[in-house]
Amino acid sequence: KKHLLFGGMVVVKLAERYGTPLYVTDENKLRNNFKRYKNAFETTNIDTDIYYAVKANGILALLKILASEGSGSDVFSAGELVLTKLAGIPAEKILFNGNSKSDDDLRTAVESGVRVSVDSVDELRALSAVANELGKEVEIAIRVNPDVSPDVHAKIATGLKESKFGIPFHDVIPVCEEAEKLPNVLLAGLHCHIGSQILDITVFGEATEKMMGLVERVYERGMKLKFVDLGGGLGIGYRQEEKATAPTPKDLAEMILPVFENKVQELGISFKLVLEPGRSVVGTSTILLSRVNAVKRANKNFVAIDAGFNLLIRPVMYGAYHEVVVANKVNERASELYTVVGNVCEAGDIMAKDRILPKVERGDLVAILDTGAYGFSMSSQYNGRPRCAEVLVCNGKADLIRSRESVEDLIRNQEIPARLT
Repeated sequence: KKHLLFGGMVVVKLAERYGTPLYVTDENKLRNNFKRYKNAFETTNIDTDIYYAVKANGILALLKILASEGSGSDVFSAGELVLTKLAGIPAEKILFNGNSKSDDDLRTAVESGVRVSVDSVDELRALSAVANELGKEVEIAIRVNPDVSPDVHAKIATGLKESKFGIPFHDVIPVCEEAEKLPNVLLAGLHCHIGSQILDITVFGEATEKMMGLVERVYERGMKLKFVDLGGGLGIGYRQEEKATAPTPKDLAEMILPVFENKVQELGISFKLVLEPGRSVVGTSTILLSRVNAVKRANKNFVAIDAGFNLLIRPVMYGAYHEVVVANKVNERASELYTVVGNVCEAGDIMAKDRILPKVERGDLVAILDTGAYGFSMSSQYNGRPRCAEVLVCNGKADLIRSRESVEDLIRNQEIPARLT
């Protein structure tokens, strides 16, 4: 029988060695995905920085790899900021993003010397007060809600006018003018992010046009910028038939660079372009291995595996599609219709509906593909299930990069009041 190979490794052997469920990341695939961005945007005179979106997958080993490739980072919390700095990404290449930052978040950002993407007037004023109190200056970007509508799931569209993110497009200039007057904040950039898993990239062109129009208005009023951050959101091909047609970083560059360059030349100015890819860097780098606990012939043929939505919530939360492979039977003919379900006590814990697979039996190994983005990073301990291990593979070698949790980890921070003992 032929077995699935991933990153030069027979995944059945990885499952035997580390147990299941198990996330497996291919280091070379990760590096190559990042390099595709670097290469696509090196074709221009525009100085471009790639800030990886840490929320997609924040494991330290992965961040270390991206730091070694020259990545910056887009962080959404003090925790992500700490991870990023531990990985060796310099403060000047970090943007602290987020729509609801506490005073503690703002204090951490100012003390760390990173730039802050300001999401509201309240936050702008609070940040100024915190920086003033600390006696430090902080560079900021204004997060713009550009009112651009990508054709994606409603829960991952972030640039609609009804979205919780950013300052409404028509209010941005007055907010920039207020930022110029406030103490200890320095206006350095404009920032937007329109959504995630975008496959029709014309919306990036629309967003770039709107943002560069704002840039012109900023400069007309005598203000200057160091960068414009156009966010991330480039989709990947989760379905086999999408893989050949999914847009690439090169396609993205060809969509946004002409608009960006034309406006820069027209205005006779110079500043950086920043991008924040997440999914398109890590999504295809990782698979989730899971053992079949039972095959049940009922209203449907159910394949029950040892991973549920506590480890991969995307299919349940977004109705997302992931290809599924029976890893120990890759050369056997796909002949039966199955629905792959998890081990969580919820009727909705369905990982893959109605897939034609080889005959599946208890003990088989299932690989769920393209789980590098929003897999472990959105995981939980629901149903009292300790979370799984993660392994990094490179040129036929495997390294453990996250240990499997134990039951002790479930109770580590719990306290029983003395009166109950």
